[in-house]
Amino acid sequence: MNENEVRDRAFSMPLTSPAFPPGPYRFANREYLIITYRTDPVRLRALVPEPLEVDEHRPLVKYEFIRMPDSTGFGDYTESGQVIPVRFRGNAGSYSHCMFLNDEPPIAGGRELWGFPKKLANPSLGVETDTLVGTLDYGRVRVATGTMGFKHRPADRTAVLASLQEPNFLLKIIPHVDGTPRICELVEYHLQDVHLKGAWTGPAALDLSSHALAPLSELPVHEVVSAVHLIADLTLGLGRVVHDYLATPPHKAAKGKTYDLAF
Repeated sequence: MNENEVRDRAFSMPLTSPAFPPGPYRFANREYLIITYRTDPVRLRALVPEPLEVDEHRPLVKYEFIRMPDSTGFGDYTESGQVIPVRFRGNAGSYSHCMFLNDEPPIAGGRELWGFPKKLANPSLGVETDTLVGTLDYGRVRVATGTMGFKHRPADRTAVLASLQEPNFLLKIIPHVDGTPRICELVEYHLQDVHLKGAWTGPAALDLSSHALAPLSELPVHEVVSAVHLIADLTLGLGRVVHDYLATPPHKAAKGKTYDLAF
């Protein structure tokens, strides 16, 4: 294989058998359970990278369980994790803090293409009698359980659709061969061609357990604010770089108290 062939085929690794195919990536019947809760504002600020901004007066986290039975190139899998409402240059959006899923191609593709913070675990989402139940197991340890009354009331479809169409932000980190960062960027992406098939709300509860390698409880649940169950078809759009940390000169931290979450 000559150098031109290497360059032409260099999409993902391994070169001769990539872990995932090129996009676009279309999702049919993508099902969400999203539980929004209030958390500790100090811990929230410590985990969200500048130049993203959080509302410290309304410190919210969205805990998501997502069932994806029909995903172009990625197959059938489930995902779970924490997404944080943020603002970037005055515009509202969401920052993906951590994600856990049970399928290797979207782990590889999510990390390599966009910078999704994905790790291998075992999430689930399904209906148990009258309750929508989401769980996340890291190995044999249960680290998250979310429940919601099944289709108690229709949700505001306009608000749900607007939320799905907001920008999403990721911190993409690719190390150099010597272990130093070669890529360290803030990436923006959007969900496209969204067809909202249904949206419901109801009473909800969320329990997060401590775990060294799945530290979801570092953003503790102080109060469940709302919950939504929705089903949609959509396309996961590719991203664009909106901030390059390696091109930005370092600046001194503001004077005052600092916080070390030590994990």
